[in-house]
Amino acid sequence: MASVKVTISLPSSLAQFIDELAARQERPRSTVVAGLLEEKRQQLFEQELRQAYLETSEDSLRFAQEAASLGWEVVARHAPYDTGVEGR
Repeated sequence: MASVKVTISLPSSLAQFIDELAARQERPRSTVVAGLLEEKRQQLFEQELRQAYLETSEDSLRFAQEAASLGWEVVARHAPYDTGVEGR
């Protein structure tokens, strides 16, 4: 992947934190910052997936409940007929 040079200003405490991480990991600052940003991007993506899943699962549940109630209406309409199955 092509790299782009970016200049940013950070509070000194964050710059120090990046320097400490870079030293601990024996990696350049830019690699550390890129790694942290990639982790954040992945977290946001997973959060969006969870939210989309929850929204669609709520829709699916409503649909299933509506379909089930319609199914019972069909059963009730045909209940007077002999199905040939005992207990119905």
